[in-house]
Amino acid sequence: MYKSIIALVASAAMLTACNSDMADEKEKPAENEQQKETKAGPETNKWSSLPEYDEIIEQIGEEDYALNKETDNDDKRVFLIDLNGEKQYKTVFIKKTNRLKIIKINGGGEVYDKIIK
Repeated sequence: MYKSIIALVASAAMLTACNSDMADEKEKPAENEQQKETKAGPETNKWSSLPEYDEIIEQIGEEDYALNKETDNDDKRVFLIDLNGEKQYKTVFIKKTNRLKIIKINGGGEVYDKIIK
């Protein structure tokens, strides 16, 4: 009798745990899909709250750029910026020092390298 009650409780607990994992996966989209590409034009977007966003737009202009996040960890955030499908710029933001580097990919070299506030 006790064995069957324990088996019933254990199987119910396992089913409940599996269900909650499935619900979490359905609720939030994959990270790659969520932050893959965003236009950097004048409209408000999800990148505009980042501390380096305004300086990036000021340095490269407000054309119809697409920001593709390559890296975002505790130390740095790296974006590749496209215009019409061609990579134009690479930005590196060092979080601990607030240093922003903007590099023009097609032969322009370093465009910006300063600590922002």
